[in-house]
Amino acid sequence: MAKRIEVSGLNAYYGRVRAIEDISMTIEPRSVTAFIGPSGCGKSTFLRTLNRMHEVIPGARVEGKVLLDDEDLYGPGVDPVAVRRVVGMVFQRPNPFPTMSIYDNVAAGLKLNGVRRKSLLDEIVERSLRGANLWDEVKDRLHRPGAGLSGGQQQRLCIARAIAVEPQVLLMDEPCSALDPISTLAIEDLIAELKSRYTIVIVTHNMQQAARVSDRTAFFNIAGTGEPGRLIEIDDTGKIFTNPSQKATEDYITGRFG
Repeated sequence: MAKRIEVSGLNAYYGRVRAIEDISMTIEPRSVTAFIGPSGCGKSTFLRTLNRMHEVIPGARVEGKVLLDDEDLYGPGVDPVAVRRVVGMVFQRPNPFPTMSIYDNVAAGLKLNGVRRKSLLDEIVERSLRGANLWDEVKDRLHRPGAGLSGGQQQRLCIARAIAVEPQVLLMDEPCSALDPISTLAIEDLIAELKSRYTIVIVTHNMQQAARVSDRTAFFNIAGTGEPGRLIEIDDTGKIFTNPSQKATEDYITGRFG
């Protein structure tokens, strides 16, 4: 079941450097929320705090709260690995496991979680590939290397791998930046289908993409070089792109800066 994310007073650091400052927002279930803003404003850093990937970096830490429904993901005793099962992630560049087949790429997380029965693995692999709109293209070559697929197919394979373990939230960090326009459209269509089952958050530098795929848009910015990123505003996507409440948002969207 898709879950609501409530973030309050979140700060993220790389060593002593504060990368993002005092971010609070609500991300609604079964919707797409887009993060936009200039490079270096903390969008991807913030995205990684939502499934505790940020702290994988040596010296990185987080202050504040991230609630998934009512559970604080940074609460005492919470297992970061368990968090990442519930909050899946798709990265900027497709990253299928290069030595694994298409089938084994999708099944990898399932096997880590103890699923061993082949009939069940077969069922979930097919369901996940269908969910990623990839099944018809790969069903006759499931045991060939995933790295042999095109870039767009590899990204959909990574989405199939992410949804195979049935997360409630799907994070996407610029999932189309390395893809051609046709592959990008396929990913955008897929996002529209997946939002009925997942809470989706996408970082994008493509204003048109944010306007096309998201229900709500959050604009991040920095006050100056070396300053931490801040959330300037978050609202319905239509309002952000036609009548934002902050001048900085309007300036960014109309290309006056950034």
